[in-house]
Amino acid sequence: MSRVIRWMALLALVLGLGGCQTMHGVGQKLQGAVDKVMGSKGQKLDPWESWNRKVFAFNEKLDENVLKPVATAYSEVVPSPVRTGIGNFFGNIGDAWSAVNLMLQGRFKAGLEQGMRFAVNSTFGLVGLLDVATEAGLEKNSQDFGKTLGKWGMGTGAYVVWPVFGPSSVRDSIALPVDWQASPAVVFDDGRKKVAITALNLVNTRANFLRAGEMLEGIALDKYTFYRDAYLQRRGSFDDDDEVELLVPGSGASAPEAAASAPAEPASAASAAAR
Repeated sequence: MSRVIRWMALLALVLGLGGCQTMHGVGQKLQGAVDKVMGSKGQKLDPWESWNRKVFAFNEKLDENVLKPVATAYSEVVPSPVRTGIGNFFGNIGDAWSAVNLMLQGRFKAGLEQGMRFAVNSTFGLVGLLDVATEAGLEKNSQDFGKTLGKWGMGTGAYVVWPVFGPSSVRDSIALPVDWQASPAVVFDDGRKKVAITALNLVNTRANFLRAGEMLEGIALDKYTFYRDAYLQRRGSFDDDDEVELLVPGSGASAPEAAASAPAEPASAASAAAR
């Protein structure tokens, strides 16, 4: 486990001893700092739509001309069981980071379950290549630092699309550098290996989205709006049956409401691979 994950685990313990009020205080201070810098734009749903659409179009071209062809060739050459094993391996590393974030969120029972899931798959699942934990009843609960900031009281903020990384928000953009420090590439010290493992994760993730992407082509009249609305609804959910922050398109505001299931997030492969 990386040094960053160890430090974050220690921070989770400290915050746990300090109580939930400490966590919410950190989130509220971050929210206040963002509001001072961004003003009202941070409270609107999509204030940079013109920029976002241009970046979205760039990402679509990049995917169409580079990533999708590579992922298609990859899926034709690499057998499905092997691709599943690779996905399980990367997912297992993600489970360790999810466990840390659940602890940081004060959800200690769920954090321990994710930690147990990581331990089971790392030992009995051949370093995570096999997902035996799910068969044992330990379900995946994917979390990242963006969700942790949300549990601490920081709003999702305005929608933004980044080149290559795809859909994001103000909150998730702030959290992204932290999440990248816990990505599978940190397992390796060599620079070439980091690049190789990141590329493999990206291509394998995109290959898993090939069929879903083809279905989306025939469904969404405006892909940009579809991606934006689904992303914000998904990222506003805290998935703990206590609170769901729903961002209603067009309202420009968020509010805690009763728990509800959010649609799957059609994020870019780079964003998905990072998380």
